[in-house]
Amino acid sequence: MKKILLVDTNVSASPIYRYLIGTGNEVFVVGGNPNDYLARTAKNYVNLDYSNVDALTELVDRLGIHYLVPGCNDRSYLACAEINQRRPYYGIDTVEATEVINNKERFRRFAADAGIPVPKVFPADRGGTDGQVIVKPVDAFSGRGTTVVRGSDRKALDAAIAAAESFSRSNTCIIEEYISGRLYSHSAFVANNVIVADFIVEEHGTANPFVVDISRVDYAFSTDMLEAIRGEIIKLAGRLALQDGLLHTQFLVEGDRFWFVEVTRRCPGDLYSQLIELSTGFPYCEAYARPFIGQTMIEPPKALQHNWITRHTVSLPYEQHMESVEFRSPMQIVKWVPLAIAGDLIRPSPFSRIGLLFVESRNRGDQDRLFERMLRREIYRVSPPLGKLSLGEQDDAR
Repeated sequence: MKKILLVDTNVSASPIYRYLIGTGNEVFVVGGNPNDYLARTAKNYVNLDYSNVDALTELVDRLGIHYLVPGCNDRSYLACAEINQRRPYYGIDTVEATEVINNKERFRRFAADAGIPVPKVFPADRGGTDGQVIVKPVDAFSGRGTTVVRGSDRKALDAAIAAAESFSRSNTCIIEEYISGRLYSHSAFVANNVIVADFIVEEHGTANPFVVDISRVDYAFSTDMLEAIRGEIIKLAGRLALQDGLLHTQFLVEGDRFWFVEVTRRCPGDLYSQLIELSTGFPYCEAYARPFIGQTMIEPPKALQHNWITRHTVSLPYEQHMESVEFRSPMQIVKWVPLAIAGDLIRPSPFSRIGLLFVESRNRGDQDRLFERMLRREIYRVSPPLGKLSLGEQDDAR
C-alpha cells in the first residue's frame, strides 16, 4: 500500500478523492479550512495551509508520501510543483512551467513568442486604445478584481488597476484588449504529445460576467476550429515540456478566430469533472489522477455518451441572507450539491456560492429552452429570511 496526499479539501476535489481511495492506497488530504467538505469527511485529514511549502514539505516527509496529487486550485498545483522541485514526484511540472501557465502576464508573453493566439496586452502607462480594455490580476481567479473600462478613460483605468492589484498576491495586474466573444473551455488529456481525449464546454456568467456559472458540453463545436485548438495545445505542451495529463484552457471565439485567456493544469473547480462524466461517461477524475500516481493515461471509451446535462452554480449578483431556493419550474435534477444553509449571508459572486446544480434534459431542444431560462435567471428565486427583499431584489422588482 502506497501513501497519497491530495492537496485540496474543497468539495470539487471529492470525486478525485473517491477515485484515489478506490485504488486501495492510503489517502491523506491537506488544507487549511476545517469546514471544507473533505476536511470534515475524509479519514486522514491534516489541517495545514499548503501555501506554506516548508510546512507542506515537512508533512510529506513525516508521512512518507509516495504520490502528490494537486486539487482544484492553482495554489495547490504550485505548492506541489515547488515540492517536486526539491524531490521528484510523478506527473508534476516544473515550477518555471507552472508559473508561466498560472501567471497571466507571463503566459501572454510566452504565447506571443510561440505564436499562440491570446488577446493583445497594453502597457499600464498607456491603457491601450479608445476601445474597451479588461484589467485583471495576473495571479487571481474566479473573476476577482476584474474590470472592463475604456482605455482612454485614465481615471477609470487607474481605479481598475488599483482594484486588480488589490486582489493580486504579487500586486500586479494585466491590461488587455476586451474581446466580446463567446466563452468556451477545452479539457484535453495529453500523453506522449498526443491528445487522447478532449471536450469542449460552452460557458456563461449570469450573476457576474467574469465568473462562469452555467455550462454544458458542446457536441457540435466546429471541427475545423477544434483541430486548430488541438494544434496550439500540443505546441504549448511541447514548448513547456509539460508532463502527461490534463491541460485545461478557456478561450474566446469571435467569428472564425479564437484566443486563449486562461490555462491551467489542475482540475477545474465547481465540479466541472462531474459535468463531463455525467454528459459523456468519460471517467474524468480517473484520467486526471492517474499520471500523478504513476499510472499510464486512461484509454477513452470507443463511444462516448451524449447526455444533455447542464451545470449551474447557484449564486447571486448582490448580497443577502438566504432562507431557501424556490424552483419556478419542474426539471430533472440529477445532482444538487448544497454549499450554503438557511441563514447564511450570501455575498455577491464570486465570493459566495449557494450550490451546484446538474440538470438533465431529454434532448437538445429541451436543453436549449432550459439554458435560455437559466441565462435569464428565471428557473429559481433565492428567498431572504422573513420574506424581506434584499436591496438587489428590490432593484430587480423595480
